[in-house]
Amino acid sequence: MTDGAMTDTQDRQVITSVCNGTGILELNRPKVLNSLNLEMVEIIHRALDAWARDDSVTQVLIYSNNPKGFCAGGDVRAAREQSLAGNKAGVDEFFRKEYALNDAIDKFPKPFIALMDGVVMGGGTGISAFGSHRVVTEKTFVSMPEMLIGFITDVGMTYFFQRMVGSRGKASRALALYLATTAYRMKAADLLWTGYATHQIASDDADAFREAVIESGYAAAVEKYANTNPDTAPLASQIETIEEVFAQDSWARVVTALEQCADKAFVAGVNDTLKHASPTSLVAAAEIFRANAQVDSLADALDNEYRVGEYLRGRPDFDEGVRCVLVDKDDEPQFQPDTISEVQEGEIRELLR
Repeated sequence: MTDGAMTDTQDRQVITSVCNGTGILELNRPKVLNSLNLEMVEIIHRALDAWARDDSVTQVLIYSNNPKGFCAGGDVRAAREQSLAGNKAGVDEFFRKEYALNDAIDKFPKPFIALMDGVVMGGGTGISAFGSHRVVTEKTFVSMPEMLIGFITDVGMTYFFQRMVGSRGKASRALALYLATTAYRMKAADLLWTGYATHQIASDDADAFREAVIESGYAAAVEKYANTNPDTAPLASQIETIEEVFAQDSWARVVTALEQCADKAFVAGVNDTLKHASPTSLVAAAEIFRANAQVDSLADALDNEYRVGEYLRGRPDFDEGVRCVLVDKDDEPQFQPDTISEVQEGEIRELLR
């Protein structure tokens, strides 16, 4: 690739180009908020492999051409359709390659700038969180709603969430489990406070910021456009309660701590989400966060996520949860089992390394 503007055909789901030494990844599946499929994962990974070896490429910038959002996650609706059609191999291939991409971004040897304006959910975190520079706007929110579809927080977030350190100054396993099980929407102030984001800009400046990154480099773009006076993070006022409830080594103990919590408004808010969640997913979340607090690398964490994810995809809750949330949208999931006490916790623990 040369140091001029080079662009693939415009109908590709990820448009790749190189301009002024910047490898550009433009997410281009707007009708589904850039929900990731196998083609997108493969395009991004191939581009990163090439740019890592190309000395003329000095940095990478990923962004969405949809003003509503960056990426709404993996295309789990398509995964469900494949599953129902008996194509387990196709579903497994997608998740293997998606996780390999997450690891590749983490190991990418050059600056990787993720510009996230709007929605970032599920798989969208996996193509942004491991970048060296993570830029959000006042319109950005990050959420992990996998419990509602009978799955788990994945794409490396069981590793990253436990280790991110922002303006708060320290990481928190309890906060990580809270984010993973309640679908809490972190907005800009929370994202900076927790460490998910490194900088905030105004949404109206997103195009200009992007051009400045390409023309002048990331540091100059941040100096010109970054908000240096962020709002107070809502999570900061809740962190003591979150630590009290979610700093447990099993989901059953989280439930007990929640029952004993004196902050009834907090309890009501959490329970409002948990009543729609898969009991198996909640138990699995506590187990995998406990295990991945001890692993040595993102790759090891992703291996655990893959094994537990494969287990969950083989159960009825995944198909049922996707049906309920994304297909029929009836808000009446019929999860099996439907209580925490019936979940086979030991089966999940045996999968973890």
